[in-house]
This record gives sequence, structure tokens and C-alpha cells, in this order.
Amino acid sequence: MAPQEHNNQYHPRDAIAFAVESALVTGGAGAFFAGIQNTIARQNIGAMGFFSRFGSTTAVFTAMGASYAFAKAVSANLREKEDTWNTALGGFVGGSMIGLRLRTTPAFFGYGALASILLSTFEYGGGRFSGYKKDPTIDEVDRKTELRKNRRRPIEETVAELGEGRGIYGPGYEARRQERIKARYGIDVSSVPSAH
Repeated sequence: MAPQEHNNQYHPRDAIAFAVESALVTGGAGAFFAGIQNTIARQNIGAMGFFSRFGSTTAVFTAMGASYAFAKAVSANLREKEDTWNTALGGFVGGSMIGLRLRTTPAFFGYGALASILLSTFEYGGGRFSGYKKDPTIDEVDRKTELRKNRRRPIEETVAELGEGRGIYGPGYEARRQERIKARYGIDVSSVPSAH
């Protein structure tokens, strides 16, 4: 799996701080989902159902985030590399938290493998939904202008492949059109302006 950083110097990361930060974020998401579960429950269980009945949702989300971040940071620190393998290991440990909740060995390994595959594939693909990061030193307008110039074809080549008409007209089209009409129909249209 390809490394994500191109510089050769590795900077160690504080695994516990990263785990606590991730636990807070995913615990907040778990609390949000627990609140939704409590709201759409069929019986009226009251506000305490958020803690008593659906508190395990918050706990599992918190455990997943903390264990993922801790395993990823520890793996990176031990290997002294920041690459996709760290994400795969962290994803396995984080996904296994769901399997612990279900208390079966196949669920433990299955959810761990599923999370590992999904997270490492996402990380390998750039770690962003919009793709790889673009070079911050290049202006975006200049970059897109260069891309357009790179794909632009000369009009002569387009006319040679597609022919004239349908909105594609090469240089000298009016003179050729007048000659064709005069040769075919015997009408001089040089005094009549074209609709093009």
C-alpha cells in the first residue's frame, strides 16, 4: 500500500491524545444517534431512555473511535511510517468493537475486517471524498486553464473528422458555401447574407 506522505522524516504522534480526541468526536456522533433512537422508539420511555436503553450506542461509537485512533497512532509510531497499513490496523481494531457488542467471534473478525477494508481503501484513495489534495502553490484558475488548453483541438482537425455544418464551420466557409450553391443550383448568393 502506498505511503501518503512523501517526505522521509517521520514525526511521532501522541497516541493517547489522538485517541481521546477521536473518542470525543465519535462519542458525540454516538450520542446523536442514541438521541434519534430514543426519539423514534415505539414506546414512550422518556428522556432517561437516552442513557438507560440506548446508552450502549454512545459507548460503542466512543470505543470504536478511541480504539481506531489509538491503534492507528501506535502502529505509525512503531513502524515510523504514515501509510495505509496503519489505517487498516486501526480499522480492524475499531470495527471489532461492534463484534464485541454482539459477543461472537465471527462478528468480531467480520466487522473488524469490514471496517479495515473500507477505511484503508478510503485512505489509499486519498483520504478525501474529493480526491487527492491539489498543489497549494498552483492557482486553481491557472490549473484549469492549462487543462483546457491541453485538451483543445484545432478547428481544422475537427472539420476534417466531422465535416462542416451543425455549428462547426471552418475558415472560409462562406466562400465555399456560395461556390457550392452556384455550381449546384446556378444561383449567385454572394449578395444574400448567410444566416450563420
